[in-house]
Amino acid sequence: MGLVARSISRLDAYPKLNDDFQTKTRVGGVITIVSSIIMTVLFVNELRLFLRTSTVHELGVDTGRGEVLDIQVDVTFPRMPCSWLSLDTMDVSGELHLDVMHEIYKQRLSQTGAPLQEAEKHDVHSTKKSNDTALAVPQCGSCYGAETVRGQCCNTCDEVREAYRKKGWGLVMAGFVEQCKDDHYLETIEQQKGEGCRMFGHLQVNKVAGNFHFAPGRSYQQGNMHVHDIAPFGTNAHLDFSHTVHHLSFGKTYPGMKNPLDGAQAQQPFESATSPEHGMFQYFLKIVPTKYASLKDRDVIPTNQYSVTTNYRQGDRLLPGLFFFYEPSPIKVHITETRSSFLHFLTSVCAIVGGVFTVAGIIDAAFFAGERLIKQKLQIGKLS
Repeated sequence: MGLVARSISRLDAYPKLNDDFQTKTRVGGVITIVSSIIMTVLFVNELRLFLRTSTVHELGVDTGRGEVLDIQVDVTFPRMPCSWLSLDTMDVSGELHLDVMHEIYKQRLSQTGAPLQEAEKHDVHSTKKSNDTALAVPQCGSCYGAETVRGQCCNTCDEVREAYRKKGWGLVMAGFVEQCKDDHYLETIEQQKGEGCRMFGHLQVNKVAGNFHFAPGRSYQQGNMHVHDIAPFGTNAHLDFSHTVHHLSFGKTYPGMKNPLDGAQAQQPFESATSPEHGMFQYFLKIVPTKYASLKDRDVIPTNQYSVTTNYRQGDRLLPGLFFFYEPSPIKVHITETRSSFLHFLTSVCAIVGGVFTVAGIIDAAFFAGERLIKQKLQIGKLS
């Protein structure tokens, strides 16, 4: 056993020096303090990198089918009254939703931007309900030629308008319709003149190219044409679609997500000091499907990012309004949160300690050797 122990001792790569032969210098003490500070700083930085979460981006083909886009939108029009605005959606598949009401809210604003009332769900039937009881013959009101089935009844002005809308007609001469004698639509338009409006909520649309837009007047489809009835506002109406986009997103929010249009503002040019141009604000959006995998709770968030290009068109023949044209990309982004492994952290710490210790030892040895050489030359008088 003694021979084996002596053989193992010969393999010791760390020979021990007798305390009688150790020499401690002030330079060595300074180098020790400096190297300790360096090791501490590097260790803290490595620990910070170990605790920090980073993300890895990968691209792939979007293979989803039959999906929908969940759009969250919040827009303020400081010079367009709520009763003047309608929100429509349409896409290349032919699906069309006129005057969208579900999960869309309107809030009337004063000329200074102060809320005039609590936000209420956008509903063309909610302004006044008195026209529900205004029918002279309540049994079955006429649809004035817009019946889609035999014996169809239109007992309110809104039902007549809806029947005309389905036919692709505009109800221009509403004063001649018995159900519309007590319709307060025109009255509301006049009452809210000069106000602003905030519209917010969310929409669900097919995941195909399409658009949604805020435009004046009630809308209807006439053949292949999408028409808005702006006659009730008069020929000299100021349709100013200056706006602020408080928020626009296409899905859930994930950490670090940026929506380019959040906080965007646009002012409509004026032809004169008091008359705004007749123009259309356009935003062209490229939707990028995204899947975010969280490291903390192992949750996967399906959502969408987007890029945007803006444009403004001016012309008397254009429908004034705010238009968002969107097109999904066939490429899908996968974002995964990652963190360095503990073994990598341990390896880095060992490398820091060993590397700094070794370099410090070399520097100390160099200083010590140089100091001894200078002293020896001084003793023999060779250093002038």
